[in-house]
Amino acid sequence: MNGTVRLVDSVPEAFADLVADELAGSAPGYALFLSGGGTAVECYRALAARHGLPWAGVDIYLGDERCVPPEDPDSNHAMIVDVLLDAVGPVGSDHPMYTSGPPAEAAAAYQRLVGAVTPDLVHLGLGPDGHTASLFPGSLALDDTDPDHLVVANTDPNGVNRHERLTLTFAGIARARRVVVTVAGASKRAALAAVMAGDDLPAGRLTGADIVWLVDADALGDGRPDPGG
Repeated sequence: MNGTVRLVDSVPEAFADLVADELAGSAPGYALFLSGGGTAVECYRALAARHGLPWAGVDIYLGDERCVPPEDPDSNHAMIVDVLLDAVGPVGSDHPMYTSGPPAEAAAAYQRLVGAVTPDLVHLGLGPDGHTASLFPGSLALDDTDPDHLVVANTDPNGVNRHERLTLTFAGIARARRVVVTVAGASKRAALAAVMAGDDLPAGRLTGADIVWLVDADALGDGRPDPGG
């Protein structure tokens, strides 16, 4: 497991505090890559309640997305707009990851977009199966080790996670100045324990200059955060 584990009372509030501190001192053009899932919803709701942040200078990207129409309830971007962007007002720019067309073509288009961007912060979650972004156990994207491949189309070969997906690769994530992984609730306890034990799960393969794991007591269980990662 790479990174630093921080045990926090509330993952959404800790996430909001961390991102608010980042944005408060940021220059225009700050590249924020967002995620989906239940924990992300609560994180973005908490972040939306932090007032006075320079959102007009923040560029919004996604780290993964379901290949569904933009208004579909399963769309990560639709959730982000509803929970965060509509609440904070205009941002510098907003870049949905998928709107239409074959997933491979959409992945190539997003690759061209983000290839010129150095992510300032990439927000990720952890699935009960150990996936992060849309990098699923046993999926083809795990075998893509080309450092120039930043975005790919992917599916869950285990049938647990619906829809075809677009996702940042491990190489795409590793380019970020900071990666923040939020893990909340007892449903994530087994996956987190396995990642911390060094099991070969997708989330355990994350690399980067600065990876922070925000975890709560329910997710950590009897484990202890390792200050050295």
